[in-house]
Parts: sequence; C-alpha cells; structure tokens
Amino acid sequence: MKKWTRWEDWVAIAAGLAVALSTMFLTPMGASVSIMVVLGALLVVSGIVNLAWPGMVAMEYVQGGLGILLIISPWVGRYVETGAFGPAWMSWICGAIVVIVAALAIRPAMRAHHDAITH
Repeated sequence: MKKWTRWEDWVAIAAGLAVALSTMFLTPMGASVSIMVVLGALLVVSGIVNLAWPGMVAMEYVQGGLGILLIISPWVGRYVETGAFGPAWMSWICGAIVVIVAALAIRPAMRAHHDAITH
C-alpha cells in the first residue's frame, strides 16, 4: 500500500482537527477545551503516522482508542453535566467517526504489514 493514500487516516486527521479547532467556537465548560485540544492533536499525529507508515497495525488500535476516549470525554471531563452540549456532541460524533474509520483501517494495515514482511 502506498504512503499518504489511505482515506481512513485522512478522515481521522480531519476529525482530530475539527475537535481541536472547535474549541475556538464552542462554549467551554469543565475540562472541554484541554481534553478536546489534546485528543484532537493526538488524532492528527496518529493519522499522520498511519499515513507515513501504513503497515503499523498497532497505530490503528491507538487511533481507535483515542476515538473511544473522545466519546467518553464529556463524562470524564464533566462538560456534559454542565450543559455544554456543543462540545459534548462534537466529541461524540468525531469520536464515533474515528472509531469506525480505525476499525475499517485495521484489515488494510494488516495486509500492508504482511506485504512488507514478505517482500
């Protein structure tokens, strides 16, 4: 598999950017800003790593884990309890998108890893 071509990783990068940059427009509550910026930045970094080295299967799991953390972050950061539904919905939607695309990217990453080992 060629580097920089997997759409799943580009979607994860876009979701990470959306989460991190949305903190400039959404009403901050609780720890929403710090959690969303950190998880968004980590998603961007993991997406870039996945694009640069498409056979790193473990990074797909890391990316999926970051998506799960994003989904639970409104409760952990207590910004859903304060009525900040904008940041909560952004976290839930982008987290779900990341989990889905990470799951879709595991099999191609395994194939790329296998191809790199056998060739």
